[in-house]
Amino acid sequence: MSDHTLGPLHRALYRILRPLVRLLLRNGVPFGDFAELARRAYIETALKDFPERGRKMTDSRAAVLTGLTRKEVKRQREILAGEPLEPRYNRQGNRASRVVAGWVHDPRFQDARGHPATLTVDGSAGFAELVRLYSGDMTPRAVLDELLRVGVVAWKAEEGGMLELRKRAYVPAGDDTEMLHIFGEDVSDLVATIDYNLVSSRQGQQPLFQRTLTYDNIPPEVIGEWRALASRQSQQLLERLDGWLGPKDQDVTGAGTEAAHRAVRTGISVFYFEDPVQNRGKDHDCSSS
Repeated sequence: MSDHTLGPLHRALYRILRPLVRLLLRNGVPFGDFAELARRAYIETALKDFPERGRKMTDSRAAVLTGLTRKEVKRQREILAGEPLEPRYNRQGNRASRVVAGWVHDPRFQDARGHPATLTVDGSAGFAELVRLYSGDMTPRAVLDELLRVGVVAWKAEEGGMLELRKRAYVPAGDDTEMLHIFGEDVSDLVATIDYNLVSSRQGQQPLFQRTLTYDNIPPEVIGEWRALASRQSQQLLERLDGWLGPKDQDVTGAGTEAAHRAVRTGISVFYFEDPVQNRGKDHDCSSS
């Protein structure tokens, strides 16, 4: 395949791969490992997402669809059967987030104004009870240590050891494992949205919301102010949306098992980017799309 034969999708894929490969090389992941995972992803996607009119996908058809051999399809399918690569959730990150969400939205842990209350460690409406309700089998001490470490919670020793929620969201700090987990979720969600929108446009369906604000001729001296403004207003937007959606989460409402079977995963991702412009031509643009 030569550059002049590349279609729009191939060009977009190459652009996606550049920062991905930079991350892989920085973390010591060689091409062989990436190629192995790519083969596995091709085969798992073919087996799960491209059934033939209700019939189970065969190794032969998966080989035709993916361009891989039947032998490779069989090998990867056997690996997937015994070694799934998609865990349901990240144990610590997921549960810490649920504890914070419960603190923000559950009336049992709010003050008279509906804000997250300052909690005692123990007691019927204390931190230990919050952890019991929202983190499963993780101990209150383990969750508290993590939330203190990342600055989400403050220990108010002058008030008898009360706990105050300082941030309304759990974001891991200095933890490469959790940051890579978030990377996997965020990028896969974005690509899934784009895929859905490409299909929906062909089928006349309503696309999912997808917008980006981009300028490419901004002077460096305003970037610091812009970065702070974008961060502040994005956080405010997410908190407003969380204020509407969070109380409807079935962990907060206490919905039963039947409702849990009908659960939907949904959300909004916001990220900031900046990159020096190189090899600049005569034209420049700004866009909001």
